[in-house]
Amino acid sequence: MTSATSPEPLWTPGPDRIAAAAVTRFQAWAAERYGAPADGGYPALHRWSVDELDTFWRAVADWFDVRFTTPYEQVLGDRSMPGAEWFRGATLNYAEHALRAGEDPARAGEAALLHVDETHEAVPVTWAELRRQVGSLAAELRALGVRPGDRVSGYLPNIPEAVVALLATAAVGGVWTSCAPDFGARSVLDRFQQVEPVVLFTVDGYRYGGKQHDRRDAVAELRRDLPSLRAVVHIPLLGTPAPEGALEWSALTAGDTAPVFEPVPFDHPLWVLYSSGTTGLPKAIVQSQGGILLEHLKQLGLHCDLGPEDRFFWYTSIGWMMWNFLVSGLLTGTTVVLYDGSPGYPDTGAQWRIAERTRATLYGTSAAYVMACRKAEVHPSRDFDLSAVKCVATTGSPLPPDGFRWLHDEVAEDLWIASVSGGTDVCSCFAGAVPTLPVHIGELQAACLGTDLQSWDPSGKPLVGEVGELVVANPMPSMPIRFWNDPDGSRYRDSYFDMFPGVWRHGDWITITDHGSVVIHGRSDSTLNRQGVRMGSADIYEAVERLPEIKESLVIGLEEADGGYWMPLFVQLAPGATLDDELREKIKRTIRAELSPRHVPDEVIEVPAVPHTLTGKRIEVPVKRLLQGTPLAKAVNPGSVDNLDLLHFYEELARTRREG
Repeated sequence: MTSATSPEPLWTPGPDRIAAAAVTRFQAWAAERYGAPADGGYPALHRWSVDELDTFWRAVADWFDVRFTTPYEQVLGDRSMPGAEWFRGATLNYAEHALRAGEDPARAGEAALLHVDETHEAVPVTWAELRRQVGSLAAELRALGVRPGDRVSGYLPNIPEAVVALLATAAVGGVWTSCAPDFGARSVLDRFQQVEPVVLFTVDGYRYGGKQHDRRDAVAELRRDLPSLRAVVHIPLLGTPAPEGALEWSALTAGDTAPVFEPVPFDHPLWVLYSSGTTGLPKAIVQSQGGILLEHLKQLGLHCDLGPEDRFFWYTSIGWMMWNFLVSGLLTGTTVVLYDGSPGYPDTGAQWRIAERTRATLYGTSAAYVMACRKAEVHPSRDFDLSAVKCVATTGSPLPPDGFRWLHDEVAEDLWIASVSGGTDVCSCFAGAVPTLPVHIGELQAACLGTDLQSWDPSGKPLVGEVGELVVANPMPSMPIRFWNDPDGSRYRDSYFDMFPGVWRHGDWITITDHGSVVIHGRSDSTLNRQGVRMGSADIYEAVERLPEIKESLVIGLEEADGGYWMPLFVQLAPGATLDDELREKIKRTIRAELSPRHVPDEVIEVPAVPHTLTGKRIEVPVKRLLQGTPLAKAVNPGSVDNLDLLHFYEELARTRREG
């Protein structure tokens, strides 16, 4: 990946598409009412949104007709980070906005949700039915004594009941938190014990990869080790009866009750999300009702260009921030597609089949899935009717250039490809989708509106065309209001503000190009630094994993006691491949040709598989710590890893190197 301008964009939106985009209409409207620039397109609008931060966010609230139960006195009071004060004095409710489209009698019978399981048949939940279930459950939560600020937890798959539980919790002013049922009980307790939920929504099990997975023992363990629980609600996904003392989901959602929305302060907590927790207890990240409402309206309504005619499908689990982001599609009146199952069942093309069956207009997935489809020689446009799809978006890791080309060639030439990057920490994107800008191969289109995204060198000097630290130099409404159990705020400050006080440092290496696009190079806390030159691991993965013999790879850079630097590349081979001298040389030759001699690893080592966090990200920092000799118990939180056994390999390798 380089920051050089591609000779030609891969895709350019046509004039009709630009004219029809919500962000175009917003710019003209904001120019008339709020002094935004009428000319200069998106770059001018972005500059204004950062320079006139409070005016921009006032315009967003106005454009999307945000319902303030109590009006605000000031958009942005204290601007300092952390601790910026947004919309002082205002009260509102997130759930009211998520269910607002259902107030229109003309839309009451339309689908708010489409639920799809591994049969790939879509089952609709109408706006009227969603409002009724949320109203009934919110009333029952109040009857159970749930009050504003109480935590309500879900151990659930991506099913409509999870959306109902989240919205009912928000309606009463409770604080939602969730984990997917493929998380083991210990991993869930690492998260939920921090926030002490009073209600737990659970399933008896889930279906994945064509098999049933019974979770009743894990649920029993959660009930035993969460003494704060006052009620447990049983959802019989596998058809088993409710365990003793648990309430039945069907009984709590049987009422015909209009939802009642508790007006809460703008900065009232909406939900708690968790960091991956690879090196300690996961951080319990608290985001606000108002901050998420405004940020997601902007992101989904302007950047993703979603509205009432759209269908929004993102492959995710309830344990990842993208699920929360997906549910917020309701804010724009969009039909949200919930897929509960394996991303590759019964075959690698499964997600494309779901996009076809649901007539998805925006389909989001991981860069890893796109590359897996390319390797498996899936042909989406040949095998599926994807005529409804306007945009394919990817996140989780940078989409390699080959991924852009494959989507363009195999899905549609007139396809808007949106590689986006953000974080659980803000439950949104820093850079990514802009419907009115061209797409260049290997690049995210631009920084998002209201996001003062910059690339800084270690002294805090902004860079263009060079690799630097991803920083956000002004506050965003969805930045955490705090971490749970962090009374003096020290853990929060240490996480983002230790390197540049008062400026958010995210921990990614990025390049901002001369034409305003963004290239992500991987995590800066696992940075490769040879001879003083910083390199991103993502660039190496992209080059190596293009080879048919390589399934996945992991590269680590180690500063050694004698001043040397050891950079091994660990590779998981594709079935049938052998790591012999010829393949090792081919790997090194590829890296040298596509990147530089400096990127070539010192050794290429075969591993049975690459370890990941529970949300599917490669584990680089804990592996580096293991190779430096840190004991496994201190190098990684075992509950955060998809397969702990894979880490013993690196522990043993470190021992061998020390003894050798």
